[in-house]
Amino acid sequence: MRSFLFVPAIRPERFVKALASGADAVIVDLEDAVSEADKGQARQHVAEAVTTFGASSARVLLRVNGFGTPWFEDDLALLARDGIDGVVLPKAESASALEAVARVTAKPILPIIESALGVWQVLEVAKMPGVERLVFGSVDFELDLDCSGSREALLYARSRVVLAARVAGLLPPVDGVTVALDNMDQLASDSLNARGLGFGGKLCIHPKQVPHVNAAFSPSEEDLAHAREVVEAFARAGGGAVSVNGRMVDLPVLLKAQRQLAMIRNQPAGK
Repeated sequence: MRSFLFVPAIRPERFVKALASGADAVIVDLEDAVSEADKGQARQHVAEAVTTFGASSARVLLRVNGFGTPWFEDDLALLARDGIDGVVLPKAESASALEAVARVTAKPILPIIESALGVWQVLEVAKMPGVERLVFGSVDFELDLDCSGSREALLYARSRVVLAARVAGLLPPVDGVTVALDNMDQLASDSLNARGLGFGGKLCIHPKQVPHVNAAFSPSEEDLAHAREVVEAFARAGGGAVSVNGRMVDLPVLLKAQRQLAMIRNQPAGK
């Protein structure tokens, strides 16, 4: 999964549009997108929409309110319903929060690492049972540190999340949102930067961001053509280092080429 599109749980009229956006996953948001007064109503909207979720080809994830909040346990109760494929856990900072979720559901957990403590303890979070993939909450992390939010300022945190995911044997993590809704060049640049660091997907806050994120986290036609050349050259040579287009390539290059081709074969086609 490359693109993860948020939709506010309090806006049920947007659910169908989000599910039809082409996003690999839709995150129905009970946390930041819902005021305290509307939490109960938002949960009711989710409960009424699960049949719609189940009929969708997109994977549906539920972002619950944080561990220790008054809404946490009621939010988790929705995970028992068919049509919800996993839980996105905000403010993930310790094993305790993950254990609380795992006691309620066996569905995959995607913890959001979005604070200094979360980044510091990210490997502990990543190694918890049930965790499928880490998510970097760049905007909240920027707020917590009161830093600029530039690529340089967030480089250490992003790299630490990527390394923790790899050490824990998880799928590549998901990068945070690009808040510039009308700047697709910025979105593409941010996506390619995240991919270059080792992220495998990105959060989206508007359907129009989805195709750009999907493209950035998929191999280009040029990448695929080169990957096929590498695989074919190794096959002809019977193993060992070979030259492709004047450049020496060895086993790690072959393995990367095979991974790129596998990405296309395994592109999400539904739940």
